[in-house]
Amino acid sequence: MNIPATDTIDPSTPFDELNERAVDTVKIDSIKPEQEALTDVVDYYGEDYVFMNRLEKKVYMHNKAYIIYEDMRIEAGLIILDYNKNEIYAKGIDSLGEYTQRPIFVQSENKVEPDSIRFNFDTEKAIIFNSRTEQNGVNVVSDVAKKENDSVVFLRNVKFTTSVNLDDPEYYFYTRRAKVVPKRKIVTGLTNMYIADVPLPVGLPFGFFPLSEDRTSGFILPTVGDNNNRGFFFQNGGYYFAISDYIDLTLIGDYYTNGSYALRTETAYALRYKFRGNLSLRYEKILNSERGFPDFSESSVYNIRWNHNQDPKVNPSSRFSASVNLGSSRYFQESINQTNNASSLVNTLSSSVSYSKSFEGEPQVNVSLAATHTQNTNTEIIDMSLPNMSASVSRVFPFAPKTGTKKGIIQNINLQYNLSAQNRIQTVDSLFFKSEMFDDARIGARHSIPISTNFKILNYLSASASSNYQETWVLKTTRRSYDETANDGTGAVVTDTISGFDSYRTYNFSTSLGTTIYGTFNFGKDKKIQALRHVLRPSLSYGINPAFDQYYDEYLIPSNDPNVIDEVVEYSRFESTLFGAPGNTYSSNLGISVSNTIEAKVRDKDTTVTDPRKLVLLNNLNFSTSYNLAGDSLQWSPVRVSGSIPLVKKLDVNFNGTLDPYALDNNNRRINEFNINNGGSLFRLTNANISINYSFSSTDFEGSDDDTSPIDDETFRNGGRPDDLFGDSRDISDNSKFKDNKSANADYDWYNFSIPWDIRIAYTMTYSNSQRQNEISSQSLMFSSNLELSPRWSVGISSGYDFKNNGVTLTQLRFQRDLESWKMNFSWTPIGSTNTAWYFFIGIKSSILSDIKYDQRREPDRRL
Repeated sequence: MNIPATDTIDPSTPFDELNERAVDTVKIDSIKPEQEALTDVVDYYGEDYVFMNRLEKKVYMHNKAYIIYEDMRIEAGLIILDYNKNEIYAKGIDSLGEYTQRPIFVQSENKVEPDSIRFNFDTEKAIIFNSRTEQNGVNVVSDVAKKENDSVVFLRNVKFTTSVNLDDPEYYFYTRRAKVVPKRKIVTGLTNMYIADVPLPVGLPFGFFPLSEDRTSGFILPTVGDNNNRGFFFQNGGYYFAISDYIDLTLIGDYYTNGSYALRTETAYALRYKFRGNLSLRYEKILNSERGFPDFSESSVYNIRWNHNQDPKVNPSSRFSASVNLGSSRYFQESINQTNNASSLVNTLSSSVSYSKSFEGEPQVNVSLAATHTQNTNTEIIDMSLPNMSASVSRVFPFAPKTGTKKGIIQNINLQYNLSAQNRIQTVDSLFFKSEMFDDARIGARHSIPISTNFKILNYLSASASSNYQETWVLKTTRRSYDETANDGTGAVVTDTISGFDSYRTYNFSTSLGTTIYGTFNFGKDKKIQALRHVLRPSLSYGINPAFDQYYDEYLIPSNDPNVIDEVVEYSRFESTLFGAPGNTYSSNLGISVSNTIEAKVRDKDTTVTDPRKLVLLNNLNFSTSYNLAGDSLQWSPVRVSGSIPLVKKLDVNFNGTLDPYALDNNNRRINEFNINNGGSLFRLTNANISINYSFSSTDFEGSDDDTSPIDDETFRNGGRPDDLFGDSRDISDNSKFKDNKSANADYDWYNFSIPWDIRIAYTMTYSNSQRQNEISSQSLMFSSNLELSPRWSVGISSGYDFKNNGVTLTQLRFQRDLESWKMNFSWTPIGSTNTAWYFFIGIKSSILSDIKYDQRREPDRRL
């Protein structure tokens, strides 16, 4: 076959290769198709009509109309779609002089409610007239708004406010021009603040409002004021660090012109489903008056608080927790920025940091490590246990059957093991955190193995028997001797500390027998009191403790008088150890106790109710005493009495006392003679206490169990009462004091024209007569009350009276005014020893504008 010379394709070339070489010689069409004006479906609706004017190329939608395009939605009374210009025009309907169905423009997360709006599909720009929108809690009202894109909006003649009443806001910031970056910031030009439509005389050259939804770092503006002793000051100014979603940090401080200053660091951390906590460090350098003046004084105080809580679900067998409150004993009394007066009355600080671990199995083993701290702010004595370890092995029943229940004295025999090891330190405030505090540390460990069993006698008597073996280890003991050459030759007792391991062992035995007796008295179902029931629980116990005198030694103190014999002094080398010395006196005690409860069945006042009401007339009236069988004098111990009488709902009278059967001699010392044989009564009332706590409120008469009175968390964490009997400790600017008003008429939503109130009353009296004092050693009545005079006005008072000292206790008067977008507080402590003070605050509720405030305070006069 002849192949033309011009043919460049070899006939032997495979067909697949020819396909790969093939090239389309037709060029791509150079005419570009016209881009679609709308890139998505347009959904529109009008309740009265949807009219399309083909001549004008417009679509009219009337009455409850809406149009949806991509992420944009517009609702209005009238919507006009111009598909020639790709624009939307929306406005309300003027019906009988009332402008209704204003447009609602929503795009992404932004929502605007203007009078009218023009929106372009192509550029997504909009012109909005008389717009109203909300940006992160700030309401923005402007005459004209120009939307450039999703990120920038320009405004003209703008009002910014957090008021819910946009038609007549209590306050607002006015500016002629502003730029809004949604969810980020608002930047304005010259800005004036208006209160009740009255401009303040001072304006700002520009304004900046952050709108971040997340926590952001920033400055905390201080409070400016003056103090008679320390001059002008800046208080609570600093910086907030939003480190991450899991932790933050606040650094704030105070400065006074006389040189006083305070530094505070607070951080909160949390990891969901793991743990959460907070840490607070406070230090204050306090200078009163000026250097060189006779009344000048200088002191430093500090306080450390740490709370850590672990979610119990994260690891049920392992747990770490911390509750720390330690520092200077005088911190709450001398702090220059302490608004919680009730904390100054607390005289004990305590801390605990612990880790516990459980090892599952049979038996279960529990181990815990802890550090504890107790501090008396009056005596400034600090007791610490650092560290202490405890371990235990759960109860084991060696003779229990493999299946079924345990029966009898043998099968119920059980034993367990406990260990307690401590390094205990006692120091004072001035030596805290110094090496000297460890000089007198005491170290010891105690092992104990309790063995017990229980069984029934004659099916009605419950009996138990137990024995406890203990072994105590120490690393230091003491030796005493009399040295005739000591004390310049006059002689003295010399105590030597012996370092090294030593131990002692003790054991005891006890048994008890008890039962429950029920007595019922029926009066008939037609009676008001249908029945009475008396529950009597008598108990008899016996315990024996041997004398461990083998752990005691003697030394001789010679007498200088030949007619007087030498004095023999007995002591134990374990007396100054951690757990003390074992007893050297044999005791065999027989204990007797009786518990009584009286209940009644009362016919209900409501005749439609068939079942009677159960009332407790006397709750746990207990009597207990003991008799020492091994003693030769004063064998009976005083009779202890305690009980509770429920008077009405939430009101119980709690009482306790001690009755001594023995008489006193002329020196008011107990003698081995019964009081009745000495011309007295059967028992002497040596001490007694009565306490009454009652709280009630207006909700109790409305069938509600809600308790609306404030709980004093701050005082409770410091070791005080968990209520407001010593005053409300919440910060004066705390928003939780005010009800949440979501609308302009929120007053009437929750007020209902009633006057909510609550009252707390606490009465206590202590009687002492152990040495014929026959006196009431303490008697006081405390009360607190909160009253809402009107929907936005509330007042409160906390006070009391000390009948022993004939004086009024710490008194606090509280006044609160809810000013809708603002809040106002005034707290006054006119009576309270060194705690007289007053605090005033007025500011905006919104957290974004919380720095706009005015507060003044008078510190307590520490010199009184």
